[in-house]
Amino acid sequence: MNAFLLIIPIFLIRFGLLKMINKDALSRAAFFAPLEGCEKAAYLFYQFSNAFIILYSLFLKIQTKPPLFFTALFIYLLGISVLIIATVNFAKPGQSGINTNGIYKISRNPMYIGYFIYFSSCVLLTHSILLLISLLVFQISAHWIILSEERWCINKFGKEYVNYMSKVKRYI
Repeated sequence: MNAFLLIIPIFLIRFGLLKMINKDALSRAAFFAPLEGCEKAAYLFYQFSNAFIILYSLFLKIQTKPPLFFTALFIYLLGISVLIIATVNFAKPGQSGINTNGIYKISRNPMYIGYFIYFSSCVLLTHSILLLISLLVFQISAHWIILSEERWCINKFGKEYVNYMSKVKRYI
């Protein structure tokens, strides 16, 4: 079975579900905070690794040998679940515009966590070292994107966001 099938849900969640819940949230999700210094290079690595993961999956096959297959499938479903929950919560920010409800009470960046879990399962399901390397590049560069987002949120929301940062961890 072609591994590109694994990628389809991410598009349905990221674009379809988000648009169904809140059309404005789709443009918020596409927004990247202003980048400084190393963040600009990280953004390029982020975009290239993201595109590579998606396109490279066209050339991979899903490996179905138990027990790794069932473990990877569980992780895959977990990643999809985290992404759905994070997307639903993202689409409904608080009155101030900050997402602090639902899964955002546990993590300031649940979508990035969901992507990591989701893409990790794709690595396990395909047994691809190249996909693993791309995932690591994706995750490291995502950290720099998150730092720029946090700086932007502090500038936009001020003390309210700083208070949120003191209560909720960046990841988990």
